[in-house]
Amino acid sequence: MSFFRRFAQNRGALVGLIILALVVLLAVLAPFLYPDSPWRMVQRPFLAPGEMAGFPLGTDTMGRDVAAGLAHGAWVSLLIGLISTVVALAIGVPLGALAGYFGGKIDDALMRFTEFFQTIPNFALAIVLVAILQPSTTSIVAAIAIVSWPPVARLVRGEFLSLKHREYVEAARLVGQTHRDIILKQILPNTLSPVIVLASLMVATAILLESSLSFLGLGDPDTMSWGYMIGAARTVMRQAWWLSVIPGVAILLTVLALNLVGEGLDDALNPQLARQR
Repeated sequence: MSFFRRFAQNRGALVGLIILALVVLLAVLAPFLYPDSPWRMVQRPFLAPGEMAGFPLGTDTMGRDVAAGLAHGAWVSLLIGLISTVVALAIGVPLGALAGYFGGKIDDALMRFTEFFQTIPNFALAIVLVAILQPSTTSIVAAIAIVSWPPVARLVRGEFLSLKHREYVEAARLVGQTHRDIILKQILPNTLSPVIVLASLMVATAILLESSLSFLGLGDPDTMSWGYMIGAARTVMRQAWWLSVIPGVAILLTVLALNLVGEGLDDALNPQLARQR
């Protein structure tokens, strides 16, 4: 049975994929649907959703179009989630691969380094890093990547420990392949399945972290994101509930979709485990 057929058997994963596709489509079409800047004040503040034609989601505390902010913020939130995940993978995968393959003192040193980051709560460390580096998209991506790579390193290390003594690896050593070739060509390709699943979940976690930082006022003040929209509306929740609820629902649906897709990928890439559930 092909990968796509196994993935399609998970209805939740299909629903998640559809939701995620709609979010991506909204992000791509944002410049065409709302060509003006989402920071532009277009009407009086606190227009409720549906109160005035042309503003289906109302306006915020400054009279900006909530729908425009939601559309443009989709791209920013997704981009932060994707880039921070790629950076975290770029750190965690090599460290985990070296630790698992060579073992011994190299493994001990790299794992102690990894555990140092794991002893500090992720959110607290992210707050400190963003505060030190000054709130910006770059600092947020860096902070999220720094707190996200340790689980990747431990996962890849575990996979390398279980695979490095397999027959095909021993055969590669016998024919004279270098450590580099064995790591990159023999073992690493066989560790991609769990890494891909973890990466899909990391994107969701990164979006939540960015939203939490923005809610606390540590988001990029020059970039419209869903987290910024919630943070900007936190002082008027009782007066204008929709300013927090609408981007909050967008974050909820996107994170839920990513988790459903991750579960579907896990079932499709690991059919034996899926049958045991």
